[in-house]
Amino acid sequence: MEKRKIYDRNFKVKAIQLGSERGVRKASRELDIAPSLITIWRQELLKYGTASFCGIGKSRLTPEEKIFSKQKIKLKRELKQSELKIEIFKNGSKYVSQGKLMTYHFIENNVEKYTLGKICKVFGVNRNAYIKWKKQVISPTQRRTNLLKEEITSIFFEYKEIYGSARIAAELQSRGFTTKQRQVAKYMKELGLVSKIRRNYKIKTVSRYNRCAFPNILNQQFTVEEPSKAWVSGITRIQTKKRVLFLTIIMDLFDRKIIGWSLSNGLTVKETTIPAWEMAVQNRKTKTGLIFHSDRGIQYSNNMLSSKIDSYKFIRRSMNRKGNHSDNSICESFFTSLKSELVDLNILLPKEQMEQKIFEYLGNLH
Repeated sequence: MEKRKIYDRNFKVKAIQLGSERGVRKASRELDIAPSLITIWRQELLKYGTASFCGIGKSRLTPEEKIFSKQKIKLKRELKQSELKIEIFKNGSKYVSQGKLMTYHFIENNVEKYTLGKICKVFGVNRNAYIKWKKQVISPTQRRTNLLKEEITSIFFEYKEIYGSARIAAELQSRGFTTKQRQVAKYMKELGLVSKIRRNYKIKTVSRYNRCAFPNILNQQFTVEEPSKAWVSGITRIQTKKRVLFLTIIMDLFDRKIIGWSLSNGLTVKETTIPAWEMAVQNRKTKTGLIFHSDRGIQYSNNMLSSKIDSYKFIRRSMNRKGNHSDNSICESFFTSLKSELVDLNILLPKEQMEQKIFEYLGNLH
């Protein structure tokens, strides 16, 4: 049996050079070796550089050369990763600046090219949050609607709650969105966003014509002697580092305990009063004659919530008198305490951290 030939490092390097100059096949014939060997040696040299061909029967590197070679390989790898991160950031930054949903869409369209882990790391996106979003079956139309609602809410509070549907529509168009004032007005109504300039008029319209508006029967009687005699509810906005959150609470006046609450990104009925009510009736039984008191906002003056409450027999509705915020001062007092003790001290917290602190605050009450 023919003994296998062993070639030293110098021979392999010269073979690679000869292959580059004259071609692999011609070089292999001159050196009397298989063309595949030159190809394999070339790949090893490109991969390991000066650290290549350092096994048995081959020339050895000094310890210093080995350290240098490893550092060189490491730096090349890090450089490649840095270049990839720059590429991801360059291609995706315009989507990130348009909000979370657009960022998710960029990830969805590029995850096979860059991998999920790399994109999430570059933009600081929570990997589990993206996966959860991905699993939700949402049509492209619904995604666009959600994005529009998010932008409308952002613009509304960015301009101090002054802009109406016309000015918000113009601002959206300047940002590249194709939308009309009528559509913006519809979404603002769903979100419960009312311009300060028109707010008094809106309240008057609700109280006069909306069958879901009710008189004030609580009449500021904030002290009761038994549970489920009177519940009060309110909504407040909480500013985080990049966006606004909305906290809806339901309090039992007997022990001032928050028996139901909801923390949401929007102001729709399904995000605010409905989940808060459902939590409240799970935590505390209703009784005949229970008074449910709130302000006159659209989150309370609507058919959806009214039908939900009407399914519980003998519950009486009560609302603030027109323009009289002291009728629900107990909720305002709670919100003031919450913000002074927790939120105002952490106004620049990211949304996720703010949510966690509010959960802990409400969970520690009583």
